[in-house]
Amino acid sequence: MKWGIFCLFERFNGEAKDAIENQMKLIELADAMRFDEVWLGEHHFNDFSICPSPSLLLAHIAARTKHVRLGVAGFLAPFYDAIRLAEEVAMLDILSHGRINLGFAKGAFAPDSKHFNVTKEQLRPRMRECADAVSQLLYTKERAVGYEGAYMNFAEVDIEPKPLQEKIPTYIATFASDETIAFAAQKGFGLMLSQGVDVEECMRVSTLYESIAGFKPEIVLLRTFYVSECHASACIKARPMIEHFAKSMRAASAFNKSPYFNRRHYEALITERNTFFDGQKFFDCGIIGDAQACIEKINAIQEALCNVTIALKPLGADLFENVELLRKFNETVRPYCEATKEVV
Repeated sequence: MKWGIFCLFERFNGEAKDAIENQMKLIELADAMRFDEVWLGEHHFNDFSICPSPSLLLAHIAARTKHVRLGVAGFLAPFYDAIRLAEEVAMLDILSHGRINLGFAKGAFAPDSKHFNVTKEQLRPRMRECADAVSQLLYTKERAVGYEGAYMNFAEVDIEPKPLQEKIPTYIATFASDETIAFAAQKGFGLMLSQGVDVEECMRVSTLYESIAGFKPEIVLLRTFYVSECHASACIKARPMIEHFAKSMRAASAFNKSPYFNRRHYEALITERNTFFDGQKFFDCGIIGDAQACIEKINAIQEALCNVTIALKPLGADLFENVELLRKFNETVRPYCEATKEVV
């Protein structure tokens, strides 16, 4: 099992530049703590999750870190020119000294489709074509590459420079769509599974992938995360963050601004409707609670899946809280999970 963090450059209050810099500082901490991977999101027209240019962010992160592998979860492939994206990925791999992971996603936000002029029906096939074309451009060395698809067409392209890595680890983001899993299995790509995909669904996905590919997939599993000395306190503090994230994502998809974040407001709202919670799956699947509860959640993932990276999304409202969460994870959770792994 490998450890990562999932970064969405969230702005709860204040300026965009502060939200971006705070996320950078948390990434530097993860690097110093020897996390294995850092994964960034890509969101456009979004005043809460401020990460519209992942290549620029990765280039900056590469200069500020030394050890951690870096990836996008994932590049919103339907909105890219495959040739330009392949060039950017190759350059990022060189700038990071061979630390790049590659992720592709289809996207699902209405403003993206509108402003980038891609219909909802085109998202998945465009993603497949882009992922296929970028892979060929990156790894075909003895000849120029041509590609003929429904949406992407080019001939005799030989990108330079080539990436440092012989094969960049590549993943397809999915909410467990059978069609996307089949595509990833046919191409030998790994899978990146959402914060709301539970362990049982992960096992089904892994089995389906193996039935097609003949081997189990590499999986990056995104998980919300909050650890505290008190289990109830961790749950109370995690819920407002998940609720605000869900509301902000719905607002972005509806061409609206995100709501103002006020923890006391969300705590009161959750108390009023404790039988229903919009982000319930993110909460149920999350690694949330006291240290023992978090260890048990991780052990259950470890028993169910192999070749997995758990990418934690800390649920703090500011840099100080997120730093404290990573510190507690490193001291009270991670060593015991790794000890269990060694015994098994």
